[in-house]
Amino acid sequence: MKNDDKNALQAAHTHHVVVIGGGFSGLATAGLLAASGHKVTVLEQQQHLGGRAGRLVREGFTFDTGPSWYLMPEVIEHWFGLMGTSTDQALELVRLDPGYRIWFGQDGGSLDLSTGEEADAAFESLSPGAGAALADYRDEARESYGLALQHFLYDDFSSAKTFLNPQLLKLLPKLAPLLAGSLEKHVAKRFGDPRLRQILGYPAVFLGSSPQRTPALYHLMSHLDLTQGVQYPLGGFAQLVDAMARICREAGVEIITDARVEGIDVGVAAGTPRVEAVRWVNTATTGTKRHEVKADVVVGAADLHHIETELLPKKFRSHSASSWKRRDPGPSAVLVCLGVRGKLPQLNHHNLLFTRDWGENFARIHEGRDLEPETSIYVCMPSHTDPSVAPVGDENLFILVPAPALPSWGSGGPDGTGSPKVEEVANAAIDQLAAWAGIADLRERIVVRQSYGPEDFVNNVNAWRGGALGLAHTLGQSAFFRPANRNPKVRGLHYVGSSVRPGIGIPMCMISAELVAKRINGIRTPGPFALDAAEPAPLREQAGS
Repeated sequence: MKNDDKNALQAAHTHHVVVIGGGFSGLATAGLLAASGHKVTVLEQQQHLGGRAGRLVREGFTFDTGPSWYLMPEVIEHWFGLMGTSTDQALELVRLDPGYRIWFGQDGGSLDLSTGEEADAAFESLSPGAGAALADYRDEARESYGLALQHFLYDDFSSAKTFLNPQLLKLLPKLAPLLAGSLEKHVAKRFGDPRLRQILGYPAVFLGSSPQRTPALYHLMSHLDLTQGVQYPLGGFAQLVDAMARICREAGVEIITDARVEGIDVGVAAGTPRVEAVRWVNTATTGTKRHEVKADVVVGAADLHHIETELLPKKFRSHSASSWKRRDPGPSAVLVCLGVRGKLPQLNHHNLLFTRDWGENFARIHEGRDLEPETSIYVCMPSHTDPSVAPVGDENLFILVPAPALPSWGSGGPDGTGSPKVEEVANAAIDQLAAWAGIADLRERIVVRQSYGPEDFVNNVNAWRGGALGLAHTLGQSAFFRPANRNPKVRGLHYVGSSVRPGIGIPMCMISAELVAKRINGIRTPGPFALDAAEPAPLREQAGS
């Protein structure tokens, strides 16, 4: 970063900021605020940083137990640029080609998908005319992605001026059907083959929803994988977490792990409630000694429901109990990490297995019913790309089974010792993968096994109702309908992460960090902070919270 850019990051006044949660949003916020000149302390309840981006190391296998799709690279690169470095310096990124493999039932065959014209050709191979239709669809997705970046993602919707923007008002006739209609119907108008509809509808799962309940605007997701392409950081996503943590510490951030926050203290001065301190306990030590950190500003980078219902006095909560009853936590998941002896040439890095009972599959998840023995699942085999995550000659598998948000299903455990329900789902997923991919001896070759269930998301990251990703991206929980990044009742209390605007996913969490960092530094102009000296609203413009 140029000297002018470094100077632009300096705040006019400094605060002591306490960030609750050391996931992507917490680290991203902490880094930006430290670079702005603030004193920043991060409190993370787990032993390792990363939040939902967990890690597991066993017997030579290294597993990511959370995010595994590296998308929207320009957003991640933007944060590194603001911190004076780059992803090229911090990570070794590999472009995946093909991006992923799709399986259409045990006897339905598979399809590899790359980007651009190769993706068009793959669609054409399944349905004549679908290649040209996909080319048009990708163009539409690219345009919608640009609109989202310009008008929705980098705006916290804290000002009515957003809705009076002449450019946005001009676009309303085009945006209205994309916001009001479903992704499923949007895709169905353009593609008749149910397999192609599944491919273009499945990104809704990564938004914590389903094609039937996700606004059509999110067809923009297809721009990410079918035009931009999919990348992977060698060493896994733990490498991204570690790189961000290192950069934060270099910027002066104090990071404390094994720190379980017990409360946010709010005082009232001149009739205005504002944050005063954060209370926490060190879970790595014996005894119950409690600590307190004074704070001018608190950033909640943990689950919003947990922060408001467990850490704040009731009168200062910005969301009522009745409002939570109307919210959708999104799906939970059963995760299975498998270390497998020998190679699995049948699989690619990313693999999607789609069942034919598409609508019923999603209905079971949303309605909290049991899953069928065969259900739509995602399988990641990073050892296809990265030899460091498994012993030589072996494979590393991560299976994700979208499941109802029911903590009553229980938690997972090592080598089949999780709750009966979790292990039942895990066993079914292993057998399904073996049958569909033609790996008859898969079970016999497993040497490491670790499962996780909905209750683990509650215990590990305080996820509301065990949601695996965050609040679902339904119409009522997207854009300005999503919970805000600031508590209107308490001065100095801000929120980042997958529970709030703009939403789910690593890039979205990093954008939420920038929204809050800008607000704490007095910036009200929507849009990303630019790295060039021509930026009209540098972060140092005004300090305040």
